[in-house]
Amino acid sequence: MNTRIVEPTPEIITLLAKHLHEGGLVAVPAETVYGLAAHGLDADACGRIFAAKQRPADDPLILHVATTPQARSLTRWNDAAEILAERFWPGPLTLVLPKDHAVPDIATSGLPSVAVRSPQHPVFRSLLETSGLPLAAPSANPFGYISPTTAAHVLQGLDGRIPYILDGGPCPIGIESTILDLRDPAAPKLLRPGAITAEDIAEVLGTPPLIGYQSPADRRLAPGLQHKHYSPRTPLVMVASPPAALAKDEAYVHFTPLAALDYPANNCRALSLDGNGEEAAQKLFATLRELDQAKLATIYIENPPPQLKWREAIFDRLSRAAVKSNAR
Repeated sequence: MNTRIVEPTPEIITLLAKHLHEGGLVAVPAETVYGLAAHGLDADACGRIFAAKQRPADDPLILHVATTPQARSLTRWNDAAEILAERFWPGPLTLVLPKDHAVPDIATSGLPSVAVRSPQHPVFRSLLETSGLPLAAPSANPFGYISPTTAAHVLQGLDGRIPYILDGGPCPIGIESTILDLRDPAAPKLLRPGAITAEDIAEVLGTPPLIGYQSPADRRLAPGLQHKHYSPRTPLVMVASPPAALAKDEAYVHFTPLAALDYPANNCRALSLDGNGEEAAQKLFATLRELDQAKLATIYIENPPPQLKWREAIFDRLSRAAVKSNAR
């Protein structure tokens, strides 16, 4: 299969909308990361996502919608969802709710719940609005690898497996959406941290969400919750302080300024030096990909400092990507 990177012209958006109606796959840009989209109510099309990504069948998909009424039609909606959608949609917040019968079991890995989100990226929204479909769209990369934040990243991982990559430029946020379990609106659970924080949610709902998994079954509710995920092939090690020395085949990624250390030239990458979590998140996956292609023995990364905005979201991604950590 020949994989094409295409620009989001009106003609291309119309072509891709037709392709999605026919059960095809399209990699799409989101404000979070690039996703691999298919018709979310077509079981065969959803199956093609799992095949292209080599994704296990027990890892459910997120359905992306253009409007809140569309989300209501796919779920058993509740008042908490309405309040949160009004405040944060379109945007990087995914809600887990009981599903409607129209949602195929393959999209939810057989669960009676479904994860839904209305994305903010204008190119993704144009495709949603033109197609009129809910689109299942997990990250557009081989399962478990570093999430893609550019069209070129998608091509690196899925070249020859999918026909189209819709180029919307670099993803402005750079990490996946926050996932909130709202099956019981009286006890919301924050399953995956993201740019919408627990504090943001508490401010809107008037009560803080429970943090993390409350039972082993919670881990299956939504994507990106595996112990190991977002991982480079090069061993990634989180550390509380800079290594005393770096070999030529080692790299160090950091968030705070470095003292004068005798490190090989070009073996260090700064994600943010002033607590700017938005900058750090936007650069995180691209930096890990760059270093992963450098044939290094080890990538060391500094534990995100407490003052870093979106610290919990960045720590979550790193702790899943790392082979080990001596930091918290």
